[in-house]
Amino acid sequence: MLLDLDRRLDSVFLSSLARTMRRRNLTYLSPHKLRVLEGTMKELNDRHIYGDYLEFGVALGGSAILIASNVAQGYAFHGYDVFGMIPPPGPKDDKRSHDRYNEIRSGRSHGLGGETYYGYVDNLYDRVCESMAKHRQPVDGKRVHLHQGLFEETLDPSDTKPVAFAHIDCDWYEPVLYCLLSIQHRLVPGARVVLDDYNDCGGRRSAVDAFLERYGARKFMRLGRREPNAILERF
Repeated sequence: MLLDLDRRLDSVFLSSLARTMRRRNLTYLSPHKLRVLEGTMKELNDRHIYGDYLEFGVALGGSAILIASNVAQGYAFHGYDVFGMIPPPGPKDDKRSHDRYNEIRSGRSHGLGGETYYGYVDNLYDRVCESMAKHRQPVDGKRVHLHQGLFEETLDPSDTKPVAFAHIDCDWYEPVLYCLLSIQHRLVPGARVVLDDYNDCGGRRSAVDAFLERYGARKFMRLGRREPNAILERF
């Protein structure tokens, strides 16, 4: 009963834009996950914590549109994705992750609303750009940026531009850890990092735990697990 009530509340308290992303099959995120994103960004705005907003794992662009719409004036949104078939998991990922990847590679994954699974779409980058422009977040290379390729090819760890918010929605141990290590020095005090599906696959959880073992005591605290996600805050 309580779980059903929470789910209804998640949908009720979503913005109209978030509901539109769900209705138009532009995001795989549940109403609860979208509510976590919106609530976290509202907290940052209320506390006047400013910087660029990042997303790792753009998929169909629904959450990117939502995140970009919340970026403060003078700052930018950066979305990172291969915009195609995701790379395979590595040796530090669990069996569930490898099974999921094998399902994707086999062509057995289904898309939202009966459409083609996004990883099989050849012109995914163009489709995401079209969706973002349609929802008033055009990829102009100034305020809104999309970076196509592997994170280690497109995310510069020497970049120093301030970051206030990051949504890490990539699936495996190595990319999650790479993203955290590459942006940790850019996160302004009070910045938030939302880690999608922290408790879903072991590789993601292990990557976050490895990162916190290195930096947690000095720079970060875990705000708790807003199931199934985890959220980190920069001191």
